[in-house]
Amino acid sequence: MPHDAATDAAPGRDDPVTRAAALLRDHRASIDRLDAVLVFTLAERFKHTQSVGRLKAQHDLPPSDPARESQQIERLERLAREADLDPAFARKFLNFVIAEVIRHHENFQS
Repeated sequence: MPHDAATDAAPGRDDPVTRAAALLRDHRASIDRLDAVLVFTLAERFKHTQSVGRLKAQHDLPPSDPARESQQIERLERLAREADLDPAFARKFLNFVIAEVIRHHENFQS
């Protein structure tokens, strides 16, 4: 009896809905991994900025450094363009992070 490759395939594997569901599952798994990377990266970043905040408080330096913040925003916008990410989104995201960092620095000084 000749071998039929179709019988080796899992039932429904060629069904577009099944393929779409598998792709969706794979994309969501990647998103979940990337979300974890973002969270752990932000945690690491905040550990460093908190050290900076303590150092600033010990040496009576202002909690905010507008020149540095402006440089960082320009840098992040450039990186965003290189990564094909909306630079305006990158700027908003960094401004949000900077505001949180400044809040931490102000808390260290009080």
